[in-house]
Amino acid sequence: MDSITYLVINTITNFIQLYLILIFARILLSWFQTTEWAGNIISFLAPITDPYLNIFRSFIPPLGGIDFSAILAIFVLQLIPQLLNSII
Repeated sequence: MDSITYLVINTITNFIQLYLILIFARILLSWFQTTEWAGNIISFLAPITDPYLNIFRSFIPPLGGIDFSAILAIFVLQLIPQLLNSII
């Protein structure tokens, strides 16, 4: 594998890991919406994470007030680096 391909794959992998952390933070903070500090952080994270999460929310509705679409969204994000590494 040449160095440019490695750099691109490594950059994509690092971005996905950072994005996963943001999604986890968004999900965990959604449990504490009544606190002011959590609401401030959610209002910052929502425009960053919700466009991706909304893709999965469109075909997996919340069941019993629990949003299971985030589980699938996280799973798909974790598959991408593995697929990239297997292709190269």
